[in-house]
Amino acid sequence: MKVEIITPDSTIFTGDNVGLVQLPGIDGSFEVLNNHAPLISVLRKGKVKIINTGEKEEHFFDINGGVIEVVNNKVLVLAE
Repeated sequence: MKVEIITPDSTIFTGDNVGLVQLPGIDGSFEVLNNHAPLISVLRKGKVKIINTGEKEEHFFDINGGVIEVVNNKVLVLAE
């Protein structure tokens, strides 16, 4: 999966080989995996967790809210 996390100031993460994204949804935490159905959701303040498939490496990013869009194995997080 391709994942981008963008803030008003810069792009803080770009990755092409992501297997899992865990996000702080407005109604609770949720995860996006490969071939996820199309989705748009509002995010609250919390941590975004990203796990790369090949390296099993984890990345964590703090956000103050935002929006996520998932379409055709592309995840775009517009974060505050």
